[in-house]
Amino acid sequence: MLFLIAPAGIVLVCFEIIPIMIGMNASFREWSLVNPQRTWVGPKQYIAVFTDPVFLKMVLPNTFVLMILSVGVSLALGLALASLLNRPFFGRAIMRTIILLPLTIAPVITATMMRWSFNDQFGVITIFLSYLGLPDVAWLSDRWPSFALVIMTDIWIWTPWFTIIMLAAMQGLPPEPFEAARIDAATPWCIFRRVTLPMLRPVIIVCVLIRAIDAFRTFDQVWILTGGGPARSTEVFSVYAYVLAFVDLDIGRAAAAAGIGALIMLFVGVGLYRLVNRSMEVSR
Repeated sequence: MLFLIAPAGIVLVCFEIIPIMIGMNASFREWSLVNPQRTWVGPKQYIAVFTDPVFLKMVLPNTFVLMILSVGVSLALGLALASLLNRPFFGRAIMRTIILLPLTIAPVITATMMRWSFNDQFGVITIFLSYLGLPDVAWLSDRWPSFALVIMTDIWIWTPWFTIIMLAAMQGLPPEPFEAARIDAATPWCIFRRVTLPMLRPVIIVCVLIRAIDAFRTFDQVWILTGGGPARSTEVFSVYAYVLAFVDLDIGRAAAAAGIGALIMLFVGVGLYRLVNRSMEVSR
């Protein structure tokens, strides 16, 4: 038995455990690409990150706002689209294909398309809004329009993911509770709220758990759209760590930031995991 799992164990140690240990070692050192001494400084790098105003006032709030809004809105839209696609109508197969198209496009390409579409001078969306007589919006020059564009892009990318999982879960539900609800003359909204949602609760919570962890480490959309700007006002955790490592060349502080992010996601993941277990016990 040990012989069968040995290859997976070796891969795990070589490509996960050892890099994590190297990163943790770097987080306790003054490790910079311009200063190769790698002097041991203890928790100094962690203190520097925790006392950084950019990290406390910009990075953490932006990261959690992105995570909460993206996951929440994507889940709501995914449930709505899955409920629509779960009903028979003409052209349903074509509609499913169209809705799943954003999943077939790389996030970098999607972010690039959004950046060009919302360009302040010649973007298609900007020109269309001007044609409607709406005031010009500096989508990529002001903090909140830029951050809203980041959130919209993330929602655009991940709504189809929620849709396909919710649709598969809905199609696997037993028909008896729905038939009983219709016999009792329940309205479609009442059936959805009282029957469908409680039965989908375990699937919803697992999807939220997976997506929340993934949203916390979102990088490519933010980097392509805003680069963390203007003036670092849309910077999220992954961009913050990237700038420390590859722009400031401060490997030690970047490793400390990554360690702090891992601890934050550990607490968030444990909390959501307990919520999953409680939901599973209630649904049994």
